[in-house]
Amino acid sequence: MIALDANASTAAWLHGLLEYLGIAVGMALYRRALQADATATPGAGSLLAPGRFAVMVGLLAGAALGNKAVYLVERPDVATAWLAGQLAPLGQSIVGGLLGGLIGVELAKAWTGQKASTGDAMVLPLAVGLIIGRVGCFLAGLHDDTYGLPTVPPWGLDQGDGVARHPVALYEMAFVALLAAALQHRRASLARVAGLRFKLFLAAYLLWRLLVDGLKPVPVAYPLGWSGIQWTCALALLLYLPWVWRAWRQPTAALPNKEFA
Repeated sequence: MIALDANASTAAWLHGLLEYLGIAVGMALYRRALQADATATPGAGSLLAPGRFAVMVGLLAGAALGNKAVYLVERPDVATAWLAGQLAPLGQSIVGGLLGGLIGVELAKAWTGQKASTGDAMVLPLAVGLIIGRVGCFLAGLHDDTYGLPTVPPWGLDQGDGVARHPVALYEMAFVALLAAALQHRRASLARVAGLRFKLFLAAYLLWRLLVDGLKPVPVAYPLGWSGIQWTCALALLLYLPWVWRAWRQPTAALPNKEFA
């Protein structure tokens, strides 16, 4: 059994550093993807191109709000503490960031009259950012809320309390890497419908979190013993899968503006 440990201050520093590194690398990859897909239109590869700036604002604002909102669904005890005037630590949720970002982008597109899909260019940046962020979760060990339940197989890791636990952060890193690689391998065929690659990525990730979070301690149990994040994933899948299915069944997608495809 491999043993890992870190003091709280070191864990928090490493975790935060790697989360911000993941965001920075993801944004750099997104910008490069936009430049690679840009047409001959001047400025088309810029994040400040007409229409794209509003989408980026919607993405960042939605992700920031969703990040905290779903964390408070996961930890209603923290929400209660804040309402009582107690300054409890306020964490964040990747699921909330993804869903909030999606809602923010769609609202921005509706406000600016855009109809073209904007998600495919985000798949690789999101995958890389998630993997880097999960390195921080893994190194944080028990000082992060993402550690796993006790397990007996030889791959169980002691994250500081002498108990072999599921290394769920490593599981997720492997899953996201394989998912991104599979979608990249099928990129040409999936390009028949703009946005399909992103829809498949998000749906697969939500399903993954619904399942893998069953290997984590549940801070506050909801019906069926599920965590708030599991219920968020289940409800999001219920609403989102019809859109994924409709895109999958669509033979082609001739968009007026392929810049955001």
